[in-house]
This record gives sequence, structure tokens and C-alpha cells, in this order.
Amino acid sequence: MELELVTIGTELLLGFTVDTNSAFLGQALAAIGVRITRRTSVADEPAAVAAAVAEALARSRLVITTGGLGPTRDDLSKNVVAELFELPLEFQPELWDAIVARFARMGRSLSERNRCQAEVPRGATVLPNPRGTAPGLWISGARGEVIMLPGVPAEMRGLVNGEVVPRLSARSGGGVIRSRVLRTTGIAESSLAERLDQVEEALAPLTLAYLPSLEGVDLRLTNWQGPPDEADRLLEEAAGRLLAPIADHVYGEADQDLAEVVIGLLRERGWTLAVAESCTGGMLGERLTTVAGASAVFLGGLIAYHDGLKRELGVSARILELHGAVSEETVLAMALAARQRYGANAAVAVSGIAGPSGGSPEKPVGTVWIGIADDSGSEAHRAVFPGSRQDIRVRATQAALWRLWRRTRAATFQGQSGHAGAGA
Repeated sequence: MELELVTIGTELLLGFTVDTNSAFLGQALAAIGVRITRRTSVADEPAAVAAAVAEALARSRLVITTGGLGPTRDDLSKNVVAELFELPLEFQPELWDAIVARFARMGRSLSERNRCQAEVPRGATVLPNPRGTAPGLWISGARGEVIMLPGVPAEMRGLVNGEVVPRLSARSGGGVIRSRVLRTTGIAESSLAERLDQVEEALAPLTLAYLPSLEGVDLRLTNWQGPPDEADRLLEEAAGRLLAPIADHVYGEADQDLAEVVIGLLRERGWTLAVAESCTGGMLGERLTTVAGASAVFLGGLIAYHDGLKRELGVSARILELHGAVSEETVLAMALAARQRYGANAAVAVSGIAGPSGGSPEKPVGTVWIGIADDSGSEAHRAVFPGSRQDIRVRATQAALWRLWRRTRAATFQGQSGHAGAGA
């Protein structure tokens, strides 16, 4: 089953409100085999709403709208859709009584403007809204069907779960649209595509989408039809095929965070961790402490932004003079010093040039060095990241976690020697 979505609200187009409703609807409907084929956002203007809904009905005959059901002057979507279906609005006393009772329970005064929320297009099915005063509406006619939902996220979600999903599920045939996401980092989107080129050809009927961000590239596998058990089997097999050529870069699934994975690995080993940060300015520590239970692993660290604090940490003045703050020698010295100073099993150090100034031909803006020291030795990695100052700092933090993850997840640290390597 397919439908179109029309989101109504000038605030969405101006960027003052982030449209979380569409994301929720996409996931909730996919779970019952209903696919949103197109999403249109329009302002609170009658002509724009009428055009968007009419065009959507001409393509798919089943449309969901969100927004425009409130009591204010800009809430006109119900009136517009009623006109499209040539249905008069009728006042329903029982709806008005429910609104009056709701306001009385909350101790709030009722405005006459709320009366419009008790007006319903003739023949429409009312979808009760226990979380608000604007009911949902299901309008059917020669043009097709329009399911009208309020724009307030909590109200919309309640109606979708309680009223819309059960009705559409009965018509969708029991199939599902199901996705599985593998999270990767430390590898560019183009490099991923190259490694997965032959694998991707064999994924049909599943599809593969590449979703890049500052922290990495998510790989989303989607099964578009079929029963749940079959979808899960196909996704499991496909995920296994994807994993083989890129295992060193896949750290989790769904919305799993790399810091959470790192904390879990360190906890399994009984290791503690300390950090020494320069250009990231505490981002690494912040990512780690966001994880519940991180205190069992993460001891803390130092933001050694100024060279004076790097020397205080334990980096020799000679290293800083000969090699500079952004160098292999400095991050290794920082990591070793942090590990010793805080008594940790492992320590991670980051130093770089986040810009927008301060770069040179030898060390351009975006140059970052990451050092790791643990019970078995130390290693350092260089990377040059693109983007703004903030982008570079976010990328550097993720890269530090990835390098620590790769080292920690190895079956044993024995045999690894301290060396420098080129970062991805």
C-alpha cells in the first residue's frame, strides 16, 4: 500500500519547527507495509493546501495530512479539504461537550474559537484525540481518502498508533517494509561503495542506501514487501554480506553510538581509560560520559589546549619545540603521560588544527594527530579532515573513538608495536 504525506505549517518552511512527524509516520507505516511515496510541505495558506492535497490525491488517492486543525485563523486545512470533497461542515454537540469537559478538567477558560474544532465534514469518521482538542478526521469520497491529523507531535503519534495504524494494517495484507542499518566510520562513502560494488549487485530485491554524516556513513538495507519473518531473514543474510569486506569499519547498528561500543569493550576487558585533548576541547570526554555506566571505565583527563598545559601534563619542551603541538611525537607523549598520570590502562590523545587559520603547507587546516597508549604499547595516526572548525572537531572526536575501538576489539594486544599510520 502506498500513500502521500502533506505536512501543513508555515513554521516548517521557515525552519522554526523541525518536522519530526514525517520521520515518525514513515517508520510507523513501514512497519505495517505502507509506503510513503512523496512528502510535500506547504504554508498555512488555503490555496497551497488545496493544491497540495488535490495533486496528492490525483497520484495516489490516499493522503495523510498533519497540521492545520487547531482553533486559530491559520488552521484552515479541514475547511480546505472539506471543500475539495464538496462536503459541508456540521457541528457535532458530542465533540463540543468533550472539548468543554477537557478544558474544565484542566481548569482553563474556553474560547468560542474552539467551537470550530467540533465542526466535522459531513460523513467523515472522527478519530478521537485524548491528548488534545483537535480530533483526527478520515474523509472518503470520489477523489479518494484523506486522513487528517493534528500537527502537535504527541497528539499525532497517539492518533497514528491508536487509530490510523490499526485501520491501515487491516488493509495492507500483513506485509512489512523493514530496514536494517549498519553504522560505519573511518571510511569515505566512495570507498565504501567501491568495496561493496559486487555485493550490492546481489542484494536484490533489497535496496541499499548510503547515509553520510560527520561521524561516518550509515548503510541502510530495506526490504520493501513480504511477511516479517521473511524480511528479517533477507536482511540478516544481506547484512552478513555487507559486513565481510568492511568489518574494520562497522561498529554497530541502528542508532548505536561508537562511544557506547567503546565503553562496552573496555568494560569487558576490565580496563580504565583517560584522555588528553587539545583541539577537541573536551568533546571526547563528553561523548564518553554521555554513556550510562561510563564511570566504571572512564577516569577523566585533561584539556591541554595551551602548550604550557601540555608541558605540565608531561610533554617535554624539546618535543614541542622540534615537532610542534600537532605531531606524532606530541600526541604519543600526551597519551603516555595521561596514562601514567591518571593510572589508566589506556589513554587517548588528540591534537590538531581546527582552523579556520593556523595551517601551513606541511600541516594544513584539518590536520589531526591521534595517539593511543595502553598496556601493550602505543600508536599514532594522522588524518586531514575537511569542513568547518566544528566539523573538524566532531570528525576528530569520532576518529579517536574509532582508533580506540579498533585497538580494543582485537583479540589480543600482544605483538602490536608502537608505530605511526595514515588515518582514513
